[in-house]
Amino acid sequence: MLIPAPRESGRVGRAQLLVAVGTDKHPFDRLVGWLREWYPEVADEVVLTVQHGHTRVDGLPDAVPFLGHAELQTAMAGADLVVCHGGPATILEARRHGHLPIVVPRDPSLGEHVDNHQQLFARRLGAAGLVVLCESRQELLAALTAGLADPGRFAVTVDAEAAEAQRAAVRRVGVIVEELVAEAAQRRHRPRWRPWRRPGPNGRHKQ
Repeated sequence: MLIPAPRESGRVGRAQLLVAVGTDKHPFDRLVGWLREWYPEVADEVVLTVQHGHTRVDGLPDAVPFLGHAELQTAMAGADLVVCHGGPATILEARRHGHLPIVVPRDPSLGEHVDNHQQLFARRLGAAGLVVLCESRQELLAALTAGLADPGRFAVTVDAEAAEAQRAAVRRVGVIVEELVAEAAQRRHRPRWRPWRRPGPNGRHKQ
């Protein structure tokens, strides 16, 4: 995990933290559980908003199942830090609002998604420095600790031309990841046997 270097922080008061798990029908209990364990330690420092989708939440304030497009824009615009799943649309929106998002991709082996495209996508972006990739509880807590100490470390400059170039680059990575996932799915479902063919009149198998 690459955490950006410290910057001078101008924040006053409690940090606004937005967590968005997206709209996928699979629950994301792992991320919500990590937040539930962490939040009591920082409740005096953080104003927490959790968009939890189909995940059950207990013990977390300001939890809402879904946010409409306008509501999501407002929440991102007012946030100091954004934590999200590995969905391309959510990541792009976060960056468009000037955030370097803290990304926890869904893991299909834990029943959080149907395939591993979020992991592939988020790892590519993490390697390029476009997100802060967190695939463990320890990594997430380290990123949140750094972000609360200095939210400016998780901010990016919003420039129209640069933002469009970044969006184009992210879209290209997304296409590559989708192709990789599709190729892997084809390999998994490719038959390992040759279908039986009825012999022809001369006793030889038809070609």
